Amino acid sequence: MRSETRTVSYGVIGAGMMGREHLLNLFHLRSHGISVVCIADPYLPSQHHALQLAQSFHCSLKVFSRHQELLDSGLCDVVVLSTPNMTHYEILMDIINHRKPHHILVEKPLCTTIADCKKVVEAARRRSEIFVQVGLEYRYMPPIAKLIEIVKAGKVGQVKMVAIREHRFPFLVKVNNWNRFNVNSGGTLVEKCCHFFDLMRLFTSANPIRVMASGAMNVNHKDEIYDGMVPDIIDNSFVIVEFDNGSRGMLDLCMFAEGSKNEQEISVVGDMGKGEAFIPENVVRLGARVDGRDGVQTLKAEDKRIEYEGLHHGSSYLEHIHFLSAIRDLGSSDLAVSLEDGLVAVAIGVAAQLSIEKGRFVTIQEVMDEL
Repeated sequence: MRSETRTVSYGVIGAGMMGREHLLNLFHLRSHGISVVCIADPYLPSQHHALQLAQSFHCSLKVFSRHQELLDSGLCDVVVLSTPNMTHYEILMDIINHRKPHHILVEKPLCTTIADCKKVVEAARRRSEIFVQVGLEYRYMPPIAKLIEIVKAGKVGQVKMVAIREHRFPFLVKVNNWNRFNVNSGGTLVEKCCHFFDLMRLFTSANPIRVMASGAMNVNHKDEIYDGMVPDIIDNSFVIVEFDNGSRGMLDLCMFAEGSKNEQEISVVGDMGKGEAFIPENVVRLGARVDGRDGVQTLKAEDKRIEYEGLHHGSSYLEHIHFLSAIRDLGSSDLAVSLEDGLVAVAIGVAAQLSIEKGRFVTIQEVMDEL
């Protein structure tokens, strides 16, 4: 049974850069029957920026300093969690265990450690009336969504190799510079690259077995000092992921490559052909082995549903549409990105970080067994 007429009320916990990005997307989705009613953030400048944003859309927000106050208010049906990574576990457990059920969209990564991810997964299983989706929204970017469609339709055959290149700018400045340290973020390959490990699983339709990585902090943040400490987050890496169906994935990450035409370039090669996606060029290419180079098609990728592109080329907007649909379907459809998806994406990132530290292959079982 669908319930499309009732307004769904949202609250946002964490009103920093990503929290305000979610607010912008939600304000643009008001015609879909949603209302943003409250935020929670202890940082006064973030509260102020969120209120200014709401006023620009002629909306009012109730503001709380603590997430528990927001939950206790009973004002919202859905909570968007967009606080710093190291706070996800505690806040998620408070939301899941609260007497009032709240559906949850949690920003990536699910948590910074596998142990905390597992505890969240187990707690959520005991609250079957709650939907929890992980914010791995890159799969909704129109070029990537088009490439997923091509691959799932069998147009490249059985997938053998997935290569993802992200060449981009350094990490942005966040409140209290929390994202400069592995202990807070989980490490670059958890914080940033869980998106790409999620996509590798989607393209290969397989689960990871082992990971090998090489990376370092070679350029960025080396002259920064916070409370006497120098940042330790890597700014470049190569990561190889082996999957249980024999396919392989490779990530090429560079965070001092502002001089790039495309920020993300994705290649999926099967035994029959090859598909590619380029962002922000928004182009998809598809070629069959039998047709050679002259037969390669170039397709423009777009999604006309997108009314606000924001920071992620419309993917956050589409993410919210899909999540709202799942809520309104009342369990008749599966969540697009499950807690298990979020857990495995973190596990690959943790294995990659450990591989750099140890200088060897790291199995997924090895990191999944650690508590």
